This record gives sequence, structure tokens and C-alpha cells, in this order.
Amino acid sequence: QVQLVESGGGLAQPGGSLTLSCAAAGIDFSIWGMDWFRQVPGKQREWVGGIEGAGSSKYADSVKGRFTISRENARNLVYLQMDSLKPEDTAVYYCNGNHYPNEYWGQGTQVTVSS
Repeated sequence: QVQLVESGGGLAQPGGSLTLSCAAAGIDFSIWGMDWFRQVPGKQREWVGGIEGAGSSKYADSVKGRFTISRENARNLVYLQMDSLKPEDTAVYYCNGNHYPNEYWGQGTQVTVSS
């Protein structure tokens, strides 16, 4: 059974940092692409960035230079390091595992950026 479980969400101040984790089970993690998405109520889910099995990563323009995605293949973990947080980063953040033709989603974790 495939499971993706996010953790690490919470409240941060503008300019602050948070690190999200996503633990994967039931997949051959090292060959799966892992992406992060976020969603605000009433809006479409937005791609934040992703990392390939070998470690190359890409980011949305809105987070480039502030967010960093990394992974530990030996521990089936992927991380989203978020720095210089802005109020507009407030959203539910989702982990996505993808290896064509399959993809799976975590349940999401709330991130709130507010003073």
C-alpha cells in the first residue's frame, strides 16, 4: 500500500522558515519523482517544485530562491525547506509521488505565515 505522509506544517512569521517532510512507503522511492504542491481554498492546486530520483530539482518562479527541495533516498524522505516566507505562502502543502503512469498524494499539511 502506497502512503505519503507530510509533516512539519504550522505557523511561521513573515521572513521566517519552515521545513516540511514527506515520508513515503510502498514505492521504489529512489526512482520516483517527488513534487510539492500547495492549495489555497477556492483556488487551483499550484505546483511548487519537484525533485527527480537522482536529485535534480525545479521550482516555480514564485518560490525560486526561497524554497529548496531535497531528498534522502535511503530513508524514503523528501523535504521542502521554506525560507523568507511570505503571507502569500499560506496554503495547504501536498506531497506528490510520480512515476508514469502512477501518482500518489499525501493528505496535506497546513502552513500559515502571519505575524
